Amino acid sequence: MHRLEVREYLHIRSRLSDSSSAMARWLLQILVISSLHLISLSSQQESRFVYENFLNQEHLYLDKSAKVLPSGLLQLTKSLEHQIGHAFYKKPIELSASRPLSFSTHFVCALVPKPGVEGGHGIAFVVSPSVDFSHAESTRYLGVFNVSTSESSSFRVLAVELDTIWNPDFKDINNNHVGIDVNSPLSVGIASASYYSDIKGINESISLLSGNPIQVWVDYVGNMLNVSIAPLEVQKPSRPLLSQPINLSENFPNSSRLFVGFSAATGTAISNQYILWWSFSTSRGTLQRLDISKLPEVPHPRAPHKNFSPWIIILVVCLAAVVLAVLAGIYFRRRKKYSEVSETWEKEFDAHRFSYKSLFKATKGFSKDEFLGKGGFGEVYRGNLPQGREIAVKRVSHNGDEGVKQFVAEVVSMRCLKHRNLVPLFGYCRRKRELLLVSEYMPNGSLDEHLFDETKPVLSWPQRLVVVKGIASALWYLHTGADQVVLHRDVKASNIMLDAEFNGRLGDFGMARFHEHGGNAATTAAVGTVGYMAPELITMGASTGTDVYAFGVFMLEVTCGRRPVEPQLQVEKRHMIKWVCECWKKDSLLDATDPRLGNEYLPEEVEMVMKLGLLCSNIVPESRPTMEQVVLYLNKNLPLPDFSPYTLGIGTFAPVLVDAASLVVSSASWSWSAPSMSSSSANHSPYACQSGDQPWGQTLDTKNSLHIVPEPEKPKTLSAGVKTVTLPA
Repeated sequence: MHRLEVREYLHIRSRLSDSSSAMARWLLQILVISSLHLISLSSQQESRFVYENFLNQEHLYLDKSAKVLPSGLLQLTKSLEHQIGHAFYKKPIELSASRPLSFSTHFVCALVPKPGVEGGHGIAFVVSPSVDFSHAESTRYLGVFNVSTSESSSFRVLAVELDTIWNPDFKDINNNHVGIDVNSPLSVGIASASYYSDIKGINESISLLSGNPIQVWVDYVGNMLNVSIAPLEVQKPSRPLLSQPINLSENFPNSSRLFVGFSAATGTAISNQYILWWSFSTSRGTLQRLDISKLPEVPHPRAPHKNFSPWIIILVVCLAAVVLAVLAGIYFRRRKKYSEVSETWEKEFDAHRFSYKSLFKATKGFSKDEFLGKGGFGEVYRGNLPQGREIAVKRVSHNGDEGVKQFVAEVVSMRCLKHRNLVPLFGYCRRKRELLLVSEYMPNGSLDEHLFDETKPVLSWPQRLVVVKGIASALWYLHTGADQVVLHRDVKASNIMLDAEFNGRLGDFGMARFHEHGGNAATTAAVGTVGYMAPELITMGASTGTDVYAFGVFMLEVTCGRRPVEPQLQVEKRHMIKWVCECWKKDSLLDATDPRLGNEYLPEEVEMVMKLGLLCSNIVPESRPTMEQVVLYLNKNLPLPDFSPYTLGIGTFAPVLVDAASLVVSSASWSWSAPSMSSSSANHSPYACQSGDQPWGQTLDTKNSLHIVPEPEKPKTLSAGVKTVTLPA
């Protein structure tokens, strides 16, 4: 009996021992799994770094023009055109499905414009699954996007931009704003650069291009992205400038890691772009505090003034006086050769003035080798300034007060206007009876040269569409975006210049007029080019609607590859507007397309542009769209209104007769009996003010009378004085 009890005791003890061992193993497994999970969370919990200066380039990836200066500054771009710079932290942020992404970053940047040059295009803080931005363009896309990526559904990136260029294509509000971009340069959130002052309780504006250091905070928590900016001496505002709901996990569905960094580009708008200090953390509240005293100094292009001793200054002054005394005679002798004219109005407008001597040397004495062309308002020469910049110098014919008036109009207008699709005017010069305008040289000449000169390369449809969109954007800016309403009054292919990238630039503002928003243009003359002049010019004068009419004719001209009126063609094809409308009525609108395009175009795009051209050239002014609507139509942000070729005013050609003293000109079908009425343009040039020798290329300016007449059913002869214009049936 005793042995049996011992045996049962041992059996029970063995079972208890096995049960305890299993329990221990189970607890050990739970402990190991929990430890691994905690280790994983710990590794994902925080990615934190700080660059008090960038001399220690550890974990820093730089490409293109980005570099670290000896002072510790991170320079993204230098003051040259078409520069791109990227700087990224090499270690990526690891994404986890179990823990939502959050991060905070604080950096100090400075955008320093080059003196005398338009600054831009700004910088961007970027979150991306890749640091490869070789596809990016060095223009308005901030070194992140290009035309293709802007419309691509596969391109994924988040950018917080500090933009200093106004671009209506991206719905920018001004040239000093902060935006949030998700996979596109079209911002999902945008605001003028400012910060909330906790002391004053109001928003204070900041100039991004002031050259002063600016603090930027970007916080992403709980699918909400907050962006704040402030001057260097101000604490982080209690209210963010931008708050935008964004789900980064959904935006980067196929990415397990993300890189953070900066991107910048200059294009033709030049500035130095610096990062002074950068702190980043994926744990909110752990960002290192900024010590302003340790920040490197921001360099400015202007060299600092050196302090000289009084004796050195006196010596220099004395030597200068002696030299001036010796050179005085030489100066007065040469003064006649390079003498200039200056009047009081020039000081009021404060436009940059070139010396005649510098322009004389730049054009090699206005050599024939530098001659570009001759138009109705003067000759144009190519030149090279000492800095290496290519310029175009237009010598405007001085026709008494009228010549000076047109000259002043162009100088003043281009001084006030800033848009990427306008030909930049650098300055001017006046000498005796000569008026000279200095503008940027456009290497690809004028648009009409590529449309009608068979020796020039044929522009593809995408290139033409980019030009049309660019000029539409420029006219929208002139009509609504400038300080005053600007009426160009001479929109045509010969006044559209093409830069090195074949972007359209609207030029020749000699006919431009200004008036306040909400007012009317006080024009005393009906001006323009035959074929582009709206019929209401004689009764209502110039308006934004007359510019829209000319732009409609221009769109048809670009699409059809022909001029508005060509008398040598068959009667049914003679007037472009009527011919395009007739093709539409026959359901064969594409028959009007420029045959040199072949089949390399999207039919729906071509038809849309043609229909929009007919809508803009409607003879009923109230039926024409505004340039803002035209831009929306071209960018497919707004569908075309419902109209047909039978709609009132569509496809109707209203001839315009101009009677100036003894001159009568008709934009209907005609033959010219006076040789002196041909264009004064002896040489067709990309910089000429008129188009070829055809009368429909004439730029007209009259103060006497203007008449609209219907197309004659029978041949008629209209005479005024000694010049006669015959209108065939």
